[in-house]
Amino acid sequence: MSDIQHISFEDIKGQQHSLNDYAGKVRLIVNVASKCGLTGQYAGLEQLYRDKKAQGLEILAFPCNDFLTQEPGTDEEIQQFCNTNYDVTFPVFKKISIVGEHKHPLYQALIQAQPERIGEGPWMKDLIEYGLTPNQAPEVLWNFEKFLLDQNGKVIARFAPDITADDERIVSAIDNALKA
Repeated sequence: MSDIQHISFEDIKGQQHSLNDYAGKVRLIVNVASKCGLTGQYAGLEQLYRDKKAQGLEILAFPCNDFLTQEPGTDEEIQQFCNTNYDVTFPVFKKISIVGEHKHPLYQALIQAQPERIGEGPWMKDLIEYGLTPNQAPEVLWNFEKFLLDQNGKVIARFAPDITADDERIVSAIDNALKA
């Protein structure tokens, strides 16, 4: 098992967790936000979770407010939003920072393990056209960037924010990890 497995983070009730709690599972870790142009991805993530949970997939969502304050709510408001609007059943943890000087240790480790993302789609261009300066790799580009970990906690892939949960690249990588 890798050291990343032991990094702690909190759920909305303040209880400590680590990736070790999900040992033996394939994990898709996603930074999420409720007021983002990509927020609709919650629906696809929930469908993917329902389709593959019994096979060993866990989706772990980490709200963050690092990108244009697109996640301004409290942890309780975020949970309510997820439940009401997307019937989310995968774990949504306490809001954390994933960029900058207050970057959570989990994201420091994820980025270090997988500095390059797959699938630079039109989102990067869209951000620039909106007059924003997107983060360059290895930093997380925006909300809904996804890290895939195998059953042993090794980071095996990283996907750009606009690569959706039903994209063949994600589905194939998850299926391959579940078979391993």
